Amino acid sequence: MRVGTRTKTTPWNQWAPIPLRLIIGYGFIVHGWAKLSRGPAGGFGNLLQQVGVPFPIFTAWAVTVLELLGGLAILTGAFVALVSIPLIMSMLVAIFTVHLKYGFSSINTIGLTKNGPVFSPPGYEVALLYIAGMIALSLAGSGPLSIDRYLLRKKQRQQGLSDTSQSLPV
Repeated sequence: MRVGTRTKTTPWNQWAPIPLRLIIGYGFIVHGWAKLSRGPAGGFGNLLQQVGVPFPIFTAWAVTVLELLGGLAILTGAFVALVSIPLIMSMLVAIFTVHLKYGFSSINTIGLTKNGPVFSPPGYEVALLYIAGMIALSLAGSGPLSIDRYLLRKKQRQQGLSDTSQSLPV
């Protein structure tokens, strides 16, 4: 066996999605909350208008709600594959309308003052990490301690009961 490769599943593998869910979900909630606290029609709506997004005020509210509720869904592991679709689309729009011109890196030092480094706006690195994490969660599943897992087990129990009840003599 080569170092760094796994050939079999261990009991610990199932827990891998949890840190992804917690970080991605919390990140979206924080970003949504920041937009909400500044008033989506204000700062974020103005930014969207400057970059030419149609219906900037409506879009600002839609993205704010998407990030808050979508982040909560990812955090709790609820409908992750479904919720990831609009969140990924939102990240792609952010990449192509805002972050692309600043390059890949999320941290771009453009100067140094006596108070410390000066940074330019972030590149698209973090948005790509969010996208990769949501794709991984969508493909691998939400893992234990998730609403998706709870719903799957509930469905399996119901199917098992209905299959058993049909085979019992009346």
